[in-house]
Amino acid sequence: MVQTDESVIVIGGGAAGFFGAIACAEAHPHRPVILLEAGQQPLGKVRISGGGRCNVTHACFEPGALVQNYPRGGKALRGPFTRFQPKDTVAWFQRRGVTLKTEADGRMFPVTDSSETIVECLWQGARRSSVEIRLGSPVVAVEARAAGFEVALRSGDRLRCDRLLLATGSQPQGHRIAQSLGHHIEPPVPSLFTFNVPDPDLRALAGVALDAAHLRLSLGNQKFEQTGPLLVTHWGLSGPAVLKLSAWAARSLHECRYQTTLQINWLPGENLETARQRLLEARSQMPQRTLSAHRPVALPRRLWDYLLGRAQLQPEARWAELSNKSLNHLALELVQGQYPIRGKSTFKEEFVTCGGVSLKEVNFKTLESRLCPGLYFAGEVLDIDGVTGGFNFQSAWTTAWLAGQAMGD
Repeated sequence: MVQTDESVIVIGGGAAGFFGAIACAEAHPHRPVILLEAGQQPLGKVRISGGGRCNVTHACFEPGALVQNYPRGGKALRGPFTRFQPKDTVAWFQRRGVTLKTEADGRMFPVTDSSETIVECLWQGARRSSVEIRLGSPVVAVEARAAGFEVALRSGDRLRCDRLLLATGSQPQGHRIAQSLGHHIEPPVPSLFTFNVPDPDLRALAGVALDAAHLRLSLGNQKFEQTGPLLVTHWGLSGPAVLKLSAWAARSLHECRYQTTLQINWLPGENLETARQRLLEARSQMPQRTLSAHRPVALPRRLWDYLLGRAQLQPEARWAELSNKSLNHLALELVQGQYPIRGKSTFKEEFVTCGGVSLKEVNFKTLESRLCPGLYFAGEVLDIDGVTGGFNFQSAWTTAWLAGQAMGD
């Protein structure tokens, strides 16, 4: 094995690890770069992202607006995003022959609609820049030396380097290594998940989707709100609005063990009084129509009939038979419905956590540790997480690129 103490070791073969290794090797070709990945197949999360299409980034090119999509870490990322942001990500892949496209909601994917395009680009980029990739090489410990680090592998090998990039995602071993080098870990808890709602009648609506609904959680003295697309599933509720709400309320939901009540306004923009007026007009204008046949609001029929049931109304009843008390009850269900949350489900095969290395212990100009010189961080190992839509990958690209530039200096 040819290795000098001037080498750089990257622990973690995910998006941040590969990107940081490439950035370092390209900016500082005199520095040997070794990437250590515990498993035999690197870039696992890249492969499954976006349903196998890889949501590379988001078409948000203003740093001030971009940081609003990070429940944790937005303030710390403001400076880094002025140096490497989504437009730089697009250009980076474009220079390597990978063109990205923007979808209606701002998410950006490779035009091939295949995550393998991104995996191959990163793999070949590492190869071309002479990064030494070692698969099946789990790290069991890292020791800080007077000059640099000694990395112990499960195989018994011990490697030395003077710069170390920790890009282990949410893996506990990465957190243990950071702690052993003096860092505090904010406890990791799940983020970006869907809600389990134990209502068989709601679950029977699986597949019903709304372009927009307003969701509200009251947890202790904190209130969390989100408006956006909503999807009814066979276990409860999903869709962008739920995923974003879960991200912002991740810690509070963890503390209450995912047992709480969700308030839904199925008609965002409407309140109790305006909803009531809509129902009064329907009763006045269409008294002989059935409640099911005449919907005064733009909701799918199956959902409308379900809400009638929650208000204890028969779909076959006529509008003329609707009492004021029942009308008020229906208005309440439309804009202030209460739904019990009893647990969560992982969103598809993707898994995001909040928590990780405390941000106040990291210099965000270089991503170097403030406590342990020569140690750098990138990606989800940090206490940074974004909402769904390509934002988690973007923070990985940005932190890895900055770390890569700095490690060779």
